[in-house]
Order: sequence, then C-alpha cells, then structure tokens
Amino acid sequence: MRTTGLTVGLVLATLFAGGLAAQDVPLRLDGRVSPDVQRAVRRIAADAAARDLPVDPLVQKAIEGAAKGVPAERVIAAVRALAARLADAMAAVREGGVAAPSGDFVEAGADALNTGLSRSQVAELVRVSQPPQDPAITLRVAATLAALGVPATQAVQLVEGMITAGRSPSDLLGLPGQVQAGVAGGSTAAQAAAGLARAAGGTPPGRTPGWVPPGQTNPNKPPPNPHKPPPNPHKP
Repeated sequence: MRTTGLTVGLVLATLFAGGLAAQDVPLRLDGRVSPDVQRAVRRIAADAAARDLPVDPLVQKAIEGAAKGVPAERVIAAVRALAARLADAMAAVREGGVAAPSGDFVEAGADALNTGLSRSQVAELVRVSQPPQDPAITLRVAATLAALGVPATQAVQLVEGMITAGRSPSDLLGLPGQVQAGVAGGSTAAQAAAGLARAAGGTPPGRTPGWVPPGQTNPNKPPPNPHKPPPNPHKP
C-alpha cells in the first residue's frame, strides 16, 4: 500500500513540470527509442503542438514504452491514443470555461479521462473549481480517486461536495490518502469515499449535487421571493 505522501506526490508530480517544445522532441528521443518510434512521435508531437496540446506527455509515453521493451507499433499506438485523449481533454476544459489552459492543465484532464471520468464530468469539475481551488489539482485528485478504485461518478461527487462545502485545496489533496487509509482498514474504496462524503457534508453516492436528506433544507437554496404572489388555488 502506498503512503499518503506518495499519493499526494502522484497528484502533484506533473502539475509543476516544465513544458516541452516540439523542436526539442528529437533531443529527448535520441538514443532512447527506435528510429521508427522517433519518426512517428515527432509527427504526432508536431501535430499536437499545432493544436496547442502539450508535447511532453507524448514524449514521456514513448520513452517509458521503449524502456519497458514494448514493441514499436504498440508504443506508437499508445502515443497516438494519448494525443487523442489530450485533444478530448482540451475540449472538455474549454467547455468548463477555460479558453487557454496550460499544458499541465490539459494533461490533468487527460489523466481524468483515462481513469474513467467522462468529458462532461471533466468539464463540470473545471466549472466548480473556482478560486481558491485550482481546477488542475481538482482533476488530479478526482483522477487519483478513480485510479484507487472509487467509481468515477462517486469520485466526482465527492470532490464537488468538498468544494461546495467550502473545503480548502489541501483538504482535497488529502482525499486519496484518506481513501487509502480506509481501504487499509478493510473498507472498499467506494465505502471509504462514501464515509468521507458523509463527514464532509457532501453528496452521497447516487445523489445529484445539491441533494439534502428528507426533512432538511438546502442552505445554498435562495429564499423564496416575498413579493411573488401566492398560487391561486382556484386556477385550474
């Protein structure tokens, strides 16, 4: 079982990595991948850069595959799939209201998609992540929760519930470690996440954001308009 510190490290690791320009790709790949992979990745990276997509994750994917001895055609296919996922993430982030996201931001969205979140869920997390929340960190946390075994919808609901409840960014960063602790104690990842949602006053699994238990009122719901006339009981 990984420690909480390592989990937080995974969440943050790519948030602060420097970007890579398309012209730097050959330098990164020389001697580390086969000539066929290098030619293919250079083309894929050039196309990605032309669409304002981050290039570094594509290069890193190729290097990791080659280091593991993965056949060239599979490495190239994986890099192409990642480029497509980055394009989907870019579209989702823009749908969430960020017109010109950073490369790290887009990569966070791609990671979320890769762990099972839908494009609409990525867009929704971006929308709700208003300051002081960092939407890239929000996406990383949701992706890490899903990777730990929390169902994607439940992971999104937990993160949204924490934000709605006014929790801090550091509280969000602590969620994966708390889920891991729950799993170490015998719970499933979904059960651990559900317990965290209840403790935070967030949305329980299977409920839409804004749900409140029967007999309670929603504190975020605006009060009724005192100037609105009452309904006419005689009107059909």
